[in-house]
Amino acid sequence: MKTDTNPAGVLIRYALVLIIFWIGCLKFYTYEAEGIQRLVGNSPFLSWLYSIADVKQVSALFGGTEILIALLLAIKPASPKLSIFGSLGAVLMFLTTLSFLFTTPGITVSGLGFPALTGGGQSLLKDTMLLAGAVWTFFDSKNAL
Repeated sequence: MKTDTNPAGVLIRYALVLIIFWIGCLKFYTYEAEGIQRLVGNSPFLSWLYSIADVKQVSALFGGTEILIALLLAIKPASPKLSIFGSLGAVLMFLTTLSFLFTTPGITVSGLGFPALTGGGQSLLKDTMLLAGAVWTFFDSKNAL
C-alpha cells in the first residue's frame, strides 16, 4: 500500500469527504428533504422514488448513501480498493446532480435563459469541480493498489 505524500491530493480527497458527509447528514432534516424535492421530482432518473417513499424517506436514502460514499472515500489509506467504490459513487452522484441543470424548471433566470443561472443553478454548476475531484480520487485510489 502506497502512502499519500501529495498534500494537494490529501486536501482534495478529504475536502470531498467533508462536503459529501456534511451534505449527507443534512438530508435527514426536513428543510433539506423539502429543498431537494423540486430537483428530484423533476428528474426523469429519480422522480419515481416518490411513488414508493415519501419526501423525508427519499432524502434519508440519499443522505445514507452520501454518508457511505464519504466513508468509503475516507478509508483510502487503509483500503484503496474499497475507496474506489466511494469514488465511483461520488462520480455517479455528481453526474446525477449536474443532470438537474437540464431537468429542473427555473434553473435559468426568467427572460434571460442560458447562461444566466439562478442561485440554485449556480450551486449545481459548482458540482463540476466536485465531479473532477471525485474522478481524481478514483485514479488516486486505483494507483494506490
